[in-house]
Amino acid sequence: MGLKGFVEGGVASIIAGASTHPLDLIKVRMQLQGESHIPNPSSVQSYRPAFALSSTANISLPTSFEPPPPPRVGPLSIGVRIIQSEGAAALFSGVSATILRQTLYSTTRMGLYDVLKHKWTDPDTNTMPLVRKIVAGLISGAVGAAVGNPADVAMVRMQADGRLPIEQRRNYMSVVDALSQMSKQEGVASLWRGSSLTVNRAMIVTASQLASYDQAKEMILEKGLMSDGIGTHVAASFLAGFVASVASNPIDVIKTRVMNMKVEPGVEPPYKGALDCAMKTVKAEGPMALYKGFIPTISRQGPFTVVLFVTLEQVRKLLKDF
Repeated sequence: MGLKGFVEGGVASIIAGASTHPLDLIKVRMQLQGESHIPNPSSVQSYRPAFALSSTANISLPTSFEPPPPPRVGPLSIGVRIIQSEGAAALFSGVSATILRQTLYSTTRMGLYDVLKHKWTDPDTNTMPLVRKIVAGLISGAVGAAVGNPADVAMVRMQADGRLPIEQRRNYMSVVDALSQMSKQEGVASLWRGSSLTVNRAMIVTASQLASYDQAKEMILEKGLMSDGIGTHVAASFLAGFVASVASNPIDVIKTRVMNMKVEPGVEPPYKGALDCAMKTVKAEGPMALYKGFIPTISRQGPFTVVLFVTLEQVRKLLKDF
């Protein structure tokens, strides 16, 4: 029973992750908007006035120039820009890392949640209280994130590489190349950069996504609104996707920025940690910056969650006799 849950969850997660990868890439690009424009005194160039004024003059001239940040653009504009500047194939940049991430992270969390669900379900009523569903989601999400963090870091970097100047791009050939280069250049510990954020996000996403799906499905069936079919699965999964998006977006923004930061020997990193990144982001861009990329997040979470659970239910039917 336990192994079957891992297989079912893994197959559904890989299909859902690969099919919605372009939306995830656009979300990452949106979350990184404005990051390079955080005021940095060392990067502001000073200029000497073209002419001198007497000491008694009351006229002051600016001695520094800081270019204004570029205007914010929406998900559709970013998608068009990516296709125009990098080609249509760029929408699937890092898809190999996504597949590896789903294989490690989602297979683990879905399988472990299924194990805990069967263990904690009341045999008489065949239901599990919402609190237990949330706890099962928190536990399985944490374990899955710890296992899949290296692939998560590689995925973020491969997705974000196209927005960097050509001379600063990492140009990873594949997820294996990304993991290899990171280990050689930044140390093995870099594969778990932002792991605390990944774990926290995974706990929130898994608890809100899986628990809300099961809860919504049970309520629909109990009230007789629909039968146990695709309609019920789609409705419950849309609700689960919305809840997961609202709960996880702030952590997702910080996670993306911490994982994507470039660390060079002898140079102070842009962020000292998750809290420092959150404070700098809010200070420079306002609190709503934590919900950057929310539209593509929910646009991706909705289809992802629908594909995930509809596929999961179909795979369960296929493997019912095994």
